[in-house]
Amino acid sequence: MIQLFDTNLNPYNTQLKRRFPDKCLRAPKNSPYMVKWLIMHTIDDTRKLAQLLLKDKKIDRDGFALIVYRLSESEKSKTNVKGSGNKSPGHRNGDGKAITFIAEQKVRMSGKKDKIITDEDILKSLSSQFKIPYKKLDPLDLDIDIVTRTIPKPYALKHMILPLYEKGGELFVAIIDPESQDTIDGLAHVTGKKIRPALATPDDIMRIVHEFFGFKTSVINAEKEMHGQEIDLGNLEQLNQIKRPDEIGSNDQHIKNAVEYLFNYAFKLRASDIHIEPKRETSIVRFRIDGSLNDVYTIPKGVYQAIASRIKMLARLNIAEKRRPQDGRIKIEHGDGTAEIRLSTMPTAFGEKLVLRVLKAEFLLRDMESLGFFPEDQIKMEKFLNCPHGIVLVTGPTGSGKTTTLYSALGFLSHPEKNIISIEDPIETICDSFNQVAVQPAIGLTFAASLRTILRQDPDIIMIGEIRDSETAENAIQAALTGHLVLSTLHTNDTTSTITRLLDLGVEPYQINSAVIGIVAQRLVKMICPDCIRTISIEKEKLAVFGVTTDKNSVEIKEGSGCEKCRFTGYFGRTSVYEVLEINSEIRTMIHKNKTSMEIRKYALKSGMTTLRDSAVRKMLNGVTTMAEVLRIGYEL
Repeated sequence: MIQLFDTNLNPYNTQLKRRFPDKCLRAPKNSPYMVKWLIMHTIDDTRKLAQLLLKDKKIDRDGFALIVYRLSESEKSKTNVKGSGNKSPGHRNGDGKAITFIAEQKVRMSGKKDKIITDEDILKSLSSQFKIPYKKLDPLDLDIDIVTRTIPKPYALKHMILPLYEKGGELFVAIIDPESQDTIDGLAHVTGKKIRPALATPDDIMRIVHEFFGFKTSVINAEKEMHGQEIDLGNLEQLNQIKRPDEIGSNDQHIKNAVEYLFNYAFKLRASDIHIEPKRETSIVRFRIDGSLNDVYTIPKGVYQAIASRIKMLARLNIAEKRRPQDGRIKIEHGDGTAEIRLSTMPTAFGEKLVLRVLKAEFLLRDMESLGFFPEDQIKMEKFLNCPHGIVLVTGPTGSGKTTTLYSALGFLSHPEKNIISIEDPIETICDSFNQVAVQPAIGLTFAASLRTILRQDPDIIMIGEIRDSETAENAIQAALTGHLVLSTLHTNDTTSTITRLLDLGVEPYQINSAVIGIVAQRLVKMICPDCIRTISIEKEKLAVFGVTTDKNSVEIKEGSGCEKCRFTGYFGRTSVYEVLEINSEIRTMIHKNKTSMEIRKYALKSGMTTLRDSAVRKMLNGVTTMAEVLRIGYEL
């Protein structure tokens, strides 16, 4: 016989005794009566939470009845399990099980047939009832040191509490139970700070606890093991002090864990690039998300070299070589599929800077409809691609989405009857539907040399990653003139200046007239977040700058107000804006007469060509992007 509230019986007995002080019973340790009593009282939290959602009109009576029924079924199954006296018998809001249980029932929200209530909806309802703000946790807004040094990981998981940041002598924390005053008081006593709670979902808290504590623990353990083994790279003179590969510790389990945390974190935040930058005392990790760089981690100086070596080893690079730039590739499997990472290293004043480009096939190989073409421009583009021979050029600065357009075009053209070969430096992502050649200048395999060989491989379609010199330009033109469809890129600002660039590379006007069938210029603009999109009014005088005329005093456009999904930026994802120039007979005549690019552009505009800026303005008026993005595009042009 034991006392019901013996702390050895159940981890929640202390809280039960506080809530039910009059229930001091004695019963056999595994007594069905005792187990049933515990269940009947601990499931009160779930039923109470369901009643609150019903009162708040988040669910209707049918949804409430469904939750209560499934709760009773859960109760029956637990009372029938032998030896369950030592296990958590019910669903408590304090550990998130009540919230999770209700969310798992997939109950429809009241008045919204297509909307299932989620843990976020439940927390927002609790927020309004208890006057505690709800916060969607964004890892980029959190300080890893504050999160990991304030409380230990077991305490954070047991009480489902997460320190967020300090401000004005106050500690802001995330909790899931608005009635967890004992936990808040205890934390205030330990830290000596006033606690400001906010509600967050159990999944968010557990995810950040595991990621932050996992990464921090790996880095700390690695730093301890490597203590006294660091190389001081505080100045350029010491860059040639290279450790042997077996001294770096890149095979250490803590380093492996830290790198895996880094990759998983990047995938979760939709990062397109990972920057690891060595500084004088520490190293900084930054992610590029939707075109903007964000600081993520600070790595101790002693651990940076091991992490860099581990990443270089995964990319099959020479980890002992730190004086010369290197390029490599890593293929990673993760929860959402596979991703290819392109690694570039470069020696800087304080060590090697690593940049990892995250590439996913589903982002590069897209349907033509999803790229951002307007219908009339998409018709022109598909007309270019359906030509049996000729050259199609895609232009724009670095990072403007040219590669995505080219890969999507190859996907559009891919067919068993076609022999498609690409020449790339480096290969962006491996695609089984066409043959890919990686340029290797060190052994003489340049774009021009590869192209000469490819012409003997019976190709139908050739993709050249970039036309960089006159020899490549000449060979590309010759390939187009000899019955092949050629796709390639150039770095120019717009479509008509591409003609001038080809002339500068030594291509004759008659060759341009005979080979080039179309030119596409493009830029990337950020898209408005669909979850926080709102309507604003803009005076017609401001729109006149973009060439928009109207009889109204103002025009309604869209912008993002900022929400949890977009990390309060107002943007989520990017799309392309295009300028498509078809080389028709009139333009060929103008090229033959050595007309300037401005004269050609004036004719193209009269013929109905949509400029990059006009395309961006049109997307703004359609509610896809914002005025700020249109201004940015206009500034670049």
